[in-house]
Amino acid sequence: MTERILLTGATGQVGWELAKSLAPLGEVVARGREEMDLSDATSVRERIRAVEPRWIVNPAAYTAVDKAESEPELAYAINRDAVRVIGEEARAIGAGVIHFSTDYVFEGTGITPYRETDATRPVSVYGASKLAGEEALAASGAGYLIFRTSWVYGARGKNFLLTILKAARERERLRVVADQHGAPTWSRDLARMTARAIERVEESAAGRGLSEALGPWSGVYHASGAGETTWHGFAGEAVRLARERNPEARLAEIEAITTAEYPTPARRPANSRLNCEKLAERFGWRMMDWRESLREVMKEL
Repeated sequence: MTERILLTGATGQVGWELAKSLAPLGEVVARGREEMDLSDATSVRERIRAVEPRWIVNPAAYTAVDKAESEPELAYAINRDAVRVIGEEARAIGAGVIHFSTDYVFEGTGITPYRETDATRPVSVYGASKLAGEEALAASGAGYLIFRTSWVYGARGKNFLLTILKAARERERLRVVADQHGAPTWSRDLARMTARAIERVEESAAGRGLSEALGPWSGVYHASGAGETTWHGFAGEAVRLARERNPEARLAEIEAITTAEYPTPARRPANSRLNCEKLAERFGWRMMDWRESLREVMKEL
């Protein structure tokens, strides 16, 4: 491939990894918030038309889950309206779209991992705005892949892992929720999977236009780390590995609490488990087990 790939949110933790993983596939035109403001639909249209990409990869999003409850207009402008514009512009130029969504589109009840076909029922403004973005992209007429993921973290950016490790060095005890279940997802694994998905679609194109080639692939896929844990389990394993690497370090004890003991403006799903079999079947990609990826990130740190 020598065509352009327009990457939004390039300074975020997923965007940064995508810039590296996508580089072998074409000319990556990376745009951060300053160069491409997703809250401004006109800016989004202008940037896409200036680049004329073959692919638009959109990890950018409004992700302040609690703050979204008090500023829903901005959350919807970025998570729904900008995605609609991306889809419309992609359809006009025959580009493919890769968009990232979230486990928060589900209510989060039960203990069974959610499949792509399960009913969505978001319980927060953030989740509702992300679902609205999925629907807007699907209705745009563009060829698209939507990857729903969960609990994304890595060695850079703002994420739960880095927050916990910093707090563990500064405090004697940390209280972490132990009744929300899901799987941490390494941003690098997510980026590598995305590159593989593009390769598979391009291999199937065989000289056809990308919109036509994307047809059989288009849809929603779940892409979260393998295995499952809780936020308490994630924090505990991270601190355990930190102690293992530095036995002399003084790190906090991790105390398990309930969601009720840690109230937040936005409700969180108690069940964030995602079934990723469709991703494995269609693209031949299995996401890394969260414990394995956590060990890799801790080595990097």
